[in-house]
Amino acid sequence: MKLLRDFAFTTSLKPSPTVPPHPEFIMLASICRRRLLGTHQILGSGGGGGSDPLRIILSTIPFAHTYSSSAVADVPNSEPCPATVSYLISCGLSPAGAAVTATTKKIRILSTDNADAVRSLLRDHGFDDDDIVRTVRSAPTILLADPERVILPKIQFFASLGFEPRKLATAPLLLTRSLDEHLVPSIQFLRGVIGSEDDLRLGFSRAPRALLADVEENMRPVVEALRRCGFTDAAISELLVTQMGVLLTSPDRISEVFEQLKAIGMCISDPRFMHCFREMCRLKKDAWLRRLALYQSFGLSEGEVLEIFKAQPMILQFGNKNMEKKVRFLLDELKLGTSFIIAHPEILCSGLNECILPRCAVLFVLMREGKIQGGIELVEALLVDSSVFSERYVLSHADDVPDVVKAYEGQIRFEGFR
Repeated sequence: MKLLRDFAFTTSLKPSPTVPPHPEFIMLASICRRRLLGTHQILGSGGGGGSDPLRIILSTIPFAHTYSSSAVADVPNSEPCPATVSYLISCGLSPAGAAVTATTKKIRILSTDNADAVRSLLRDHGFDDDDIVRTVRSAPTILLADPERVILPKIQFFASLGFEPRKLATAPLLLTRSLDEHLVPSIQFLRGVIGSEDDLRLGFSRAPRALLADVEENMRPVVEALRRCGFTDAAISELLVTQMGVLLTSPDRISEVFEQLKAIGMCISDPRFMHCFREMCRLKKDAWLRRLALYQSFGLSEGEVLEIFKAQPMILQFGNKNMEKKVRFLLDELKLGTSFIIAHPEILCSGLNECILPRCAVLFVLMREGKIQGGIELVEALLVDSSVFSERYVLSHADDVPDVVKAYEGQIRFEGFR
């Protein structure tokens, strides 16, 4: 177990104690607070995070008339606003989801004009119903942002770079980030590291949320940490294209992952190193240890678990419950044994409900009709490419055994080979 252990601006207005505050002064202070709060939420920190009070104050004066449908947001209240919950439901959220979102995100929508305009703008630029739901669920305050002054310029910016606007549904807060202070510098930095415009677009499309990282606080330190670990510029470019989300990883975690891989006998020259490094960066150390412990609970030794990981690092993408159900099915229902998993770790990357169970259902139907025998047919059928399986076991028997099509489509459930 030694290897496992080794892995192991707040404005405060206070009255003078001797001179009581004038009532009009109290009213003015209250108005200012509400004005600042409303502006911060409407702009969605569009001016570079909203950290400069002077910029917030100045932005309220000449353009106050543009925020006619502003809402009171970020109001501490244990009970969700009924009007807000109702509106979120109209966006596609479930009643329970709308209540949770309104409460946890502390948002109140008292006028729907602005929110409707935001949704209309998103739809005009390719967002479908699912994209709207995803956007509103994760960042409901975007409904309070000015659609023409805050959101539209960001959509146009990404479109000009060849990015599909609807991809932003997975990271909608990017639509409220400052162009000059955040988005443009981020793209310029990444262009310098990645080089190719096509690769930049590809990397962003895979992990849009990576652009939420700040250049100086996140991106540059991460790239420097990778270089200290021995990654070449070409390797760093490849890493960012395949998993740009690594930019949200702390430099300390990057160094830790590098040392963990060294501890299990991997060196940076190993062709598998990049894949293992990328997957481990997705997890915190304690989650990595839980994954290892899970596999050992199936009767695998520490060395066997590590060899499986080296061969198929993508197994870390599956949660413990998902993987446990899958492995238990292979061991208990199909009786394949741990030796099968060690020899064919790629089976662990197949979805149980999406791949393994439908294939087993097809094989059961074919066995029932005497078209195939068990044993080696089962192992081979579980491992072949989906197109090969479909041609060999479904299409070739569809005329004689129509049930194979139903089984492959999930209409006939697999309940065992007995």
